[in-house]
Amino acid sequence: MWRSRLKSIKIGTIIAGVANVAVMILGGFLVYIAFPSCDGHKIYPIVFVSMAAGIKFCTMIKTGIVQEETAKTVVDSAVNTIIRNERRIRYKTWLWWTRFAMVIAFFQLVSATYLMFNMAKYVSNDRVHPSRCALGVASDGNGWIRKLLVLFVIFVCFVALVQCFIGSDVLRWRSFYATQDDVWKAHYHEVFDYTIREIMCCFGRVEYLTVSEEDEIYSVAKLLGDLVAYRASGTGHLELLAGLALLQKHSQSSLSYEEFLEAPKERLDGAATFHKFAEAAYTGPLLDVGRNLVLFPCAWLYRQGVLSLWTRNRRPVLDGDNWWRGHATAFLKDVNLSQDVLRRGRVCKERCKAAYFILVLHHVRSIVITIRGTETPEDLITDGLGNECLLSEEDLDGLLNGNIKPCMKETVKSSFPRYGHFGIRDAARELFMQVDGNPRDDSSDSTGFLSSLLGAGGECDGYNVQIVGHSLGGSIGTLLGLRLYGRFPNLHVYAYGPLPCIDSVVANACTEFVTSIVYDNEFSARLSVRSIMRLRAAAIMALSQDTTADATMIFRLARRFLCANKCVLRGVDVNHRPEDHQVFGGDNKEMTRDFSLQNEAGANSTNQNVVVIDDGDNEFINPFHDISAEINRLGDSVSQFMEGIHKSENVLAGNPIEMFLPGLVIHVVPQQKSLDMPLWTSWRKQQSAQSYKAFIANRESFTDIVVSPSMFLDHLPWRCYHALQKVLEAQNAHDAAKESQIV
Repeated sequence: MWRSRLKSIKIGTIIAGVANVAVMILGGFLVYIAFPSCDGHKIYPIVFVSMAAGIKFCTMIKTGIVQEETAKTVVDSAVNTIIRNERRIRYKTWLWWTRFAMVIAFFQLVSATYLMFNMAKYVSNDRVHPSRCALGVASDGNGWIRKLLVLFVIFVCFVALVQCFIGSDVLRWRSFYATQDDVWKAHYHEVFDYTIREIMCCFGRVEYLTVSEEDEIYSVAKLLGDLVAYRASGTGHLELLAGLALLQKHSQSSLSYEEFLEAPKERLDGAATFHKFAEAAYTGPLLDVGRNLVLFPCAWLYRQGVLSLWTRNRRPVLDGDNWWRGHATAFLKDVNLSQDVLRRGRVCKERCKAAYFILVLHHVRSIVITIRGTETPEDLITDGLGNECLLSEEDLDGLLNGNIKPCMKETVKSSFPRYGHFGIRDAARELFMQVDGNPRDDSSDSTGFLSSLLGAGGECDGYNVQIVGHSLGGSIGTLLGLRLYGRFPNLHVYAYGPLPCIDSVVANACTEFVTSIVYDNEFSARLSVRSIMRLRAAAIMALSQDTTADATMIFRLARRFLCANKCVLRGVDVNHRPEDHQVFGGDNKEMTRDFSLQNEAGANSTNQNVVVIDDGDNEFINPFHDISAEINRLGDSVSQFMEGIHKSENVLAGNPIEMFLPGLVIHVVPQQKSLDMPLWTSWRKQQSAQSYKAFIANRESFTDIVVSPSMFLDHLPWRCYHALQKVLEAQNAHDAAKESQIV
């Protein structure tokens, strides 16, 4: 029993514990021999350091006991969900003990610094002061005491430093959880649940910390816990990061788009015209952080109209706006329109509730409904509620009763039930009630706000309706459009970088009035529960070899992956060497498909090449080849984990339903950069010289996440707008050249 417990203790914990005991014993001895010859206050540095070491050692013992109790409760709760509340209490207890241990470690660091300061102050004196306690005693010719003092100082510095790197865990969770997939899910469910609640509390949402029932955060944490269950295969977080580095693909610009049709100009015109509204909806500081990284507070305050408070009474009133009506001012400044065009809006910070703005543009005979993307913590919760859910007939009213192709309408009617993204569906339902929901269902003549504007004889009779949004806003706008299209046939939705939010049948049916714009490799257009699980499986398959002998490779790959975005920001093309991205000697898309089919259909054909990765001065040969052989060599742990992945997919999804991008999908891609341009050319000059093309893409090609250095930067809204402008400029120049040839 004791031997098994000893094996569960981390090596770092053993080292830190022994060092703390040594500090405590040596410090006590030095105080004992020095106390008769010095005043009490002069031995405080040694006393403080010794006491802190003793408290830290006791805290480590208690933390280990609490951690063991927590681990056992988590193991039991994975089988018996009734004791979930007990698991939560145990986890909180362990968490607070670890934080107390961190406070003691910080106190040790301060005490060690104070001791070293006193040592330096003593050594700097020319003559010896025997009254300086242990230092004086050590200087009186007692060589063994002097050596003891030096050893004590070494241990104090060692303890202070090593505890900054060993982490808060005393025991190894794996010694309790082993390769039990469900147990790891339960553990990380608790980790994410409490972490998200604490983050929300830091943002001023204290009520989340006291909620005990199953709410939205509970669902998001459960989903995240399921995705981090790769720990059951023995894969660490850094190893998964290295696997993602191995899965980096070629830049999409190297692919051939000859078989794709070019995007229709009228759709591109509309997308470019209304993009500014989607970008302006980010009225918080997030947009200014991206555009003015250093001076963003000043830029945001200016955009919010803080410098012109005397105009407050003339500004539009929005629900949830601040006292000086800054969000309405920021929106109107970005779109450069007068205040009378903004008729209604809301800036909210509640889960599954979207911020929106409704504008009336008489000069283009359009009503624009702009929906904000992810900006607040509550928006992230809406994003995280990614489980599929049923779409009712009311949710699809625009398809069932709208003017779409009869064959499409019949397909939707005959194929119920249909599915969508849970959080986005609920947000769209709530927004529909705000925009055009009937306030009194018992009254036949009651109309919503939008119907009152567009109804017969209304102010905007005959106007078009444009729904626009970026990221989460585009997805919510799509489901809102699916509901409104039956009432307003002149409606069109422009979604920029939306999340996959509906199934394939609904996505195909709304092609006539929904346009999804995807810029290059942006991650949001490929982000779904299924795509994340496939990416996780692909990374683990790439690292299925025993990685203990290849730690150097893992760290280097992880460093390359983490530094990639920095290279992009500096304007360096990290994809200029094809051999750096050729991972498995074939199309990497094979690695992100169903692996049970892959193993049957010839996975060996994609694992033959050995990759040479150039990392500075040295070249390393990729050891992660011949994956099938390694899976057989590792035995049950990997195979059980891969079975757990497929089981998890079935539990999470219920049915093999994939979420897709809605409507007509237009993929805007940069063309191959000119090799004549030097790498030190500024980013703005490179962007201005870059050319783009827009193609009608197959929505099935966006079901897998593309791991690339620019996958997050490509999601920035101004990048998409710049690319659309370049595409239209090229098309206009081409049309002008054609006309001149005809003339």
